[in-house]
Amino acid sequence: QVQLVESGGGLVQAGGSLTLSCATSGRTFHTYTMGWFRQAPGKEREFVAAISWSGGSTDYLNSVKGRFTISRDNAKNTVYLQMNNLKPEDTAVYYCAATSAPVVYRIPFNYNYWGQGTQVTCSS
Repeated sequence: QVQLVESGGGLVQAGGSLTLSCATSGRTFHTYTMGWFRQAPGKEREFVAAISWSGGSTDYLNSVKGRFTISRDNAKNTVYLQMNNLKPEDTAVYYCAATSAPVVYRIPFNYNYWGQGTQVTCSS
């Protein structure tokens, strides 16, 4: 069983930055594709970014390209989401997810494990 714990959310003004972290348990973290998703009130869960087990492949939602960066530290069993130039529309609960499949997926259904989420609020 893989457990994921997100941290780093908070309240920030438009144009500000936050870094989310997702700490994972288990010895096989380095084999998992990791993803970040978000869900705003009344909306479906949305793909934000994903990274392959090696870090060699990444994928981003178009609206966050150039502003968000996903990275991982396999020695620390942690994946990060650096968020710059935040906008009010980025406000949501952000979730970390993991899949044992060696593919960078955008669909939530393909991820086996999920964290509890961390709130990110960007005010204008």
